[in-house]
Amino acid sequence: PFIASVQTSSYNFSKMSGPINIGSSAEWENILKTHNVVIADFYADWCGPCKMIAPHFERLAKEYSVPKKVAFCKVNVDSHSGISRSHGVSAMPTFVIFHCGKAINTIRGANPPALTSAITDALKLKDQGTPGEYFKSPGRTLGGDAQPAAFDFSSIFSSIVLFGGLYFASLLSARFDPYMAAQNSRFNIVNPVPQVPQPQTSGQRGTVPIKRMGPRAAFKTLSDLGGHEE
Repeated sequence: PFIASVQTSSYNFSKMSGPINIGSSAEWENILKTHNVVIADFYADWCGPCKMIAPHFERLAKEYSVPKKVAFCKVNVDSHSGISRSHGVSAMPTFVIFHCGKAINTIRGANPPALTSAITDALKLKDQGTPGEYFKSPGRTLGGDAQPAAFDFSSIFSSIVLFGGLYFASLLSARFDPYMAAQNSRFNIVNPVPQVPQPQTSGQRGTVPIKRMGPRAAFKTLSDLGGHEE
């Protein structure tokens, strides 16, 4: 009944031979780096409760192990005390569940329902890829050769055009100041411009001004002579 409750996971499970018996610290670290979820059983050969829950752990391992995704491991605390101490194991059996290389849950004691429930929750977590993949991207070396900057003609030409446009715009704005033009306009009713008085004429409105005759010429024309003789 405990195994059936794990089937809510999105992993494609395949039948495996069973849990992996850790033989070295290097093997343990490699499994943590290459699997998304790792369930570790920290046990001892002389531990009675460890022997009682071992068959249940093996059934779960055979049913839900996935290569490079989900791994069930058995760690002997007497043979690998360093691994046990690094994860705070002080009693047996202790089950530690890892996700992306980090411990997310710990179950102490031979408690099949609690173990199954914890595994169910772990298998529902999103598969974020193997932990080691996050550190495979090439980095940059401090003080290394810098990439030469490309000479971009288009950006230089755009800068010249922009500068020229701003220059001519400033000249036009100085010569044709819209504010001054509004101030000097004859339609300005707020601050009207003083008008220059026009010369007064004696004629009525609508009449043509009388043209003033210039002084008579000092010499006489033939018509003048003829008129004088009469």
